[in-house]
Amino acid sequence: MRWAWWSLAWISLGLGLVGIALPGLPTVPFVLLSAYAAARGSERLHARLLADPRFGPMIRDWQARGAVSRRAKRMALTSMGGSALVLAVLAPAWAAVTGVVLMGSVALWLWRRPEPAQDNDFS
Repeated sequence: MRWAWWSLAWISLGLGLVGIALPGLPTVPFVLLSAYAAARGSERLHARLLADPRFGPMIRDWQARGAVSRRAKRMALTSMGGSALVLAVLAPAWAAVTGVVLMGSVALWLWRRPEPAQDNDFS
């Protein structure tokens, strides 16, 4: 079963990295899923993710408190807003409405997540 966790960790990490450049594909959930799977399938990958200067703090905040930084929230909301505009212009009405409702639900859930203590600077 360890190989399945290992595979899921690497696939999720790959999708997260692609999501950095591809609008509409989220980065944070895939990186968090990668860390979760790596903790069960690859101690080396899990340690590398925790030590990474970009992903490590985000993973540690999530593991400790389920916290998401204000910057990550803003970036996610901006990305979802852009994706909603693209859907509104290019997709059939039913698909646009469905996408906007789903993204709105995720945005509401995300905004209600706690923020790491150092993020509470109201910037």
